[in-house]
Amino acid sequence: MLKARQRLGKYRILGRIASGPLANVYRAQDTIQKIKVALKIPKSDDETGHEEFLHEVQVATKLKHPNILSVMNASYIDDNFVIAMELGEESLGDRIERRISTSRALDLAGQALASLAHAHSHKIIHCDIKPENYILFGGNQLKLADFGFAKLNLRTLKASGSGTIDYIAPEQAMGRPKFQSDVFSLGLVLYRLLSGSLPEWPFEWPLKGYDKLKSRVRPEVVAVLQHAIQLDPKARFRDAVQMKAAFDKAQSHVRKQKRARPVSNKRAKQRGSSWRRMQWREFQRQFKPALETLHSCRKCEGPVAESMHCCPWCGFDNPARGSESRMPSSCPRCERGVKNDWDYCAWCYGPGFVEETSRTYPDKRYTAKCESARCRGPLMPFMRYCPWCRKKVRRVWKLKGSRHSCRSCNWGIARDYWKFCAWCREPVPDE
Repeated sequence: MLKARQRLGKYRILGRIASGPLANVYRAQDTIQKIKVALKIPKSDDETGHEEFLHEVQVATKLKHPNILSVMNASYIDDNFVIAMELGEESLGDRIERRISTSRALDLAGQALASLAHAHSHKIIHCDIKPENYILFGGNQLKLADFGFAKLNLRTLKASGSGTIDYIAPEQAMGRPKFQSDVFSLGLVLYRLLSGSLPEWPFEWPLKGYDKLKSRVRPEVVAVLQHAIQLDPKARFRDAVQMKAAFDKAQSHVRKQKRARPVSNKRAKQRGSSWRRMQWREFQRQFKPALETLHSCRKCEGPVAESMHCCPWCGFDNPARGSESRMPSSCPRCERGVKNDWDYCAWCYGPGFVEETSRTYPDKRYTAKCESARCRGPLMPFMRYCPWCRKKVRRVWKLKGSRHSCRSCNWGIARDYWKFCAWCREPVPDE
C-alpha cells in the first residue's frame, strides 16, 4: 500500500482512488510532464497476476477511441508493475447516485454505447461492463476502462465467469461470455442511468423503475433497452454495434418528430415562421436576462425558461423538460434544474431529495427570502415553492421590464408577446 507524497519513479502519489481485489488505483503527479495521472498497481506479486494486467494493457492499446480510456504508460518501477492512465473526475457509478437530466443521461448513454461498439468491432468482449468501469472527464466525456477480463473472440473463446454479479449475463455467469453478454450488461447500466433503478433476477418486464423510464424517454428508446435485457442471448442485439445503430435510430426518430412541420400552405407557413422568429428574437433581447429563457419549447420551439409552468407561446406543459440545465442537478419528477443543497424542488412541489451536501452555495440569482419566520431561506425569481422548507411562495413575482401582470395569478407577464401566462396558463388578452 502506497502513501501520499511517496515517490514511485517519476510519479508522486497524491492519494488512493480505489482498492479492488486485484489492484489499487492511485491519483499521482507526473513530476516530469507536470500532469496528474491514475496509477493502477497489481496487489499480487506472482507472474499470473501480472499476465492479466499485461493483457489489459495490450487490449487497451489496440483500441483507439475518444470514449475508451487510454493507457499512457506501463512499466516496472521498483519491482511494481505500474499502469499509468488518464485521470478522470469520477465514475459513472458515482454520477448515477446524483440527480441527472434526461438530455445529459441520453448523451452519456450514447457515449457508453460508442465505446463498447468500438471494442466489439475489434472482436473484443469486455466481460465486466458496469457503471464503475466508465470514467467521466471534463466536458461530460465518458470513457470505458478496465479491460482486465476482456476476451478476444476467435472461433473458440476461453470460458470465463468473471464480471460483476449485479450486471452479469446468465450465460457469462456459467462461463460462456459472448458479445450478447456485454449487450445485456450495458442494457442494465443504461436502464439504471435512465430510470434510477437496477433490475434484478428474473428480469421480467415491466422491470423495477419502468414507469419512471417511460416518463423520461421515448418508447423507441425503451424498446432498445428491452431488446438488450433479454434472458435468451439470441433474443438480444448480436453485439453493441447493432445496439448502437438501434439507439441512434431511436434518437434520430425523436429529433425528426420534434422538427416535423405540416407541408400544406408551405409559403404561408414560411412567412409565419419568419415572423414568429423575429418576434422571438425581439422578446429575447428584452427579457432573456430577467427570465433566463435559455431553452426551446418541446412543441413550438419558442424561447422558454425552466421555471415556466407552460409555454407562453403555445401553452404546452413543462416546455423545457429534458433540456440541459445551468443547475448542477435536476429534479427526478419534473426534470427542472435544482441545486445540490436544496431539500425540495422549487418548481413542482416534488418529493424530498436525498441530501447530497451540508454545504450551502451562494448564488447571485437569489433575490428574495422565504416568508416563513422559521426558514427565511433565499429564493430565486418565479420559484413556486421554497426549496428549503417546501412552503408555497405567496410572493407576487414581477417581470423586470414589463408593467403587465396576469389577471389570474397576478405574476408578471410579457403581454405584448405571450399568448398564455407562463405561470398559470391563463390566456393573455390581445388588448
